[in-house]
Amino acid sequence: MSLFISEAHAAGEGQATDSMSFVLMMVVFAAIFYFMIYRPQAKRTKAHKSLMESIGKGDEVLTQGGLIGRVVKVNTENDYLQIELNENNIISIKKDYVTAILPKGTLKSI
Repeated sequence: MSLFISEAHAAGEGQATDSMSFVLMMVVFAAIFYFMIYRPQAKRTKAHKSLMESIGKGDEVLTQGGLIGRVVKVNTENDYLQIELNENNIISIKKDYVTAILPKGTLKSI
């Protein structure tokens, strides 16, 4: 029976060490959360934000949907782009959906 139920401690014995171990455990969990979840996500968000600000007319971009095209017009008021897929097709997308800016000449090499 003592295998599943911890043995009772005296009233004042061990209380300080239990609370200190709990605090230490919470600090370790907070550090793990910060370094493994929050910090990498914040870096990705910052990088994507700088990518969106650097988009200009004539850049060749890749969208989240897999479309590759050249930026024809940048609307700074509502954050929309017009992308030319080929000579006949121009689409409008939100800046947030741009995944990467491709090197110049990528469209010609495809």
